[in-house]
Amino acid sequence: MRKTPLDDLKLHVKFKLSALWTALMFCYIYGDYFGLYVPGQLKGMLEGQGPVGPTTQGSLAGTALLLAIPGVMVFLSLVSPPVLSRCLNLLFGTLYTLIMLATMPGAWVFYILLGVIEVILTGSIVWYAWTWPRTAGMQREAP
Repeated sequence: MRKTPLDDLKLHVKFKLSALWTALMFCYIYGDYFGLYVPGQLKGMLEGQGPVGPTTQGSLAGTALLLAIPGVMVFLSLVSPPVLSRCLNLLFGTLYTLIMLATMPGAWVFYILLGVIEVILTGSIVWYAWTWPRTAGMQREAP
């Protein structure tokens, strides 16, 4: 019996980017959920301590914005014009890679594991945005 290659669908970069942002959001959600099991975490939350100091409306609004951007990027990666989508993915993919790298040192193992996965995901977002294919008629001539 001869084996034939499996059929595959070529996905546009917009779908790949959207899927990467979706996967990133799942890692964020699991990381935050598992973080509740760290001893003292809930006690600190009940006493008004947030991830970066005392819990205030401003700190919660900032955290909400920080966590909303990846969710919105799931949608924007699909519906934005290619040039805007590429720029947003390069900007936010890089930003969230740096945020994860800055928050990983000294963290629990589960957080570092998820952080490494998140860095791979955001790095992939930057890579796909950076290498976004050009249309045949728009390629530059070699000098």
